[in-house]
Amino acid sequence: MDSHEKADINDFCLADLHLRIVFNDTGKNNMGLISSFEPFREKLSDGEKLFTITVDDGLQPIHTDKERIGQFDTGNGDTIVDLLADGGYQYIIKDIEGRSCCLLQTDRSFSNCRCALNGNTNMRSFGLNNALMITFGFAGCRFNALLIHASLVRNNGRGYAFIAKSGTGKSTHVSLWLRHIPGCDLMNDDNPIVRTIDGQTFIYGSPWSGKTPCYRNVKAPLGAITRIDRAKENSIERLSPTKAFASVMPSCSTMKWSKDIFDNVCNNITKIIETTGMYTLHCLPDKDAAVLCHKTISQ
Repeated sequence: MDSHEKADINDFCLADLHLRIVFNDTGKNNMGLISSFEPFREKLSDGEKLFTITVDDGLQPIHTDKERIGQFDTGNGDTIVDLLADGGYQYIIKDIEGRSCCLLQTDRSFSNCRCALNGNTNMRSFGLNNALMITFGFAGCRFNALLIHASLVRNNGRGYAFIAKSGTGKSTHVSLWLRHIPGCDLMNDDNPIVRTIDGQTFIYGSPWSGKTPCYRNVKAPLGAITRIDRAKENSIERLSPTKAFASVMPSCSTMKWSKDIFDNVCNNITKIIETTGMYTLHCLPDKDAAVLCHKTISQ
């Protein structure tokens, strides 16, 4: 029996986009590393896939004919990025302790990718989840899909995303909505997906939700995006398109060194701004802030 016959093939649907994850060797590498994907499992036909990623620990790093793009601190560890001679990319994903957890190699469009995992189960899980986030983020932008660093609550059928610098309190504010605003539920607490389809913008749950295990295969029209800004009193302002772009851009996954991907991300943000209310909430972490925000942005 060859390796292809032994391969474990898994199909999923995220933000109405189909993808495939293949494990060439299911010894140490299997779906147990990414159990958060299970709610998104969906058997695919032979139609178009956003990407296929093959997990194969036999993959070797490319040492020649590459250009070092840089080493980037993700907040959870460093990621090293190289541009390959064929226009694709090579990533070395490290955890917070500096251990190499994953080698990821992609083609130019991120539609066909391979990765090798390393270390114990936690390291492999971390590496594969990050490889999948990178691949989805940069393949998805070709289809008007953006991974956004946000906490997401649904109220009366519409999704409301809250963005902020780490530690500012977006999750805290969402918890106030859940506690004090009737008809709310949590859709995702760290990395939802925003996608514009036929002029309407939707927001989706995802398999990535930070420290909060909220992996929900849910979708809602996007009601608003609001940046949280700590202040000594509560107030809220609607942003102009220019300020809205500057507010949202830092929360989106992008690669500034790739003109195609960066242009796609910028165009997608512009589409979101054209269809969605954008706000900054200057606030205390209290009930009044949640009530003021809900009253303003849900109109």
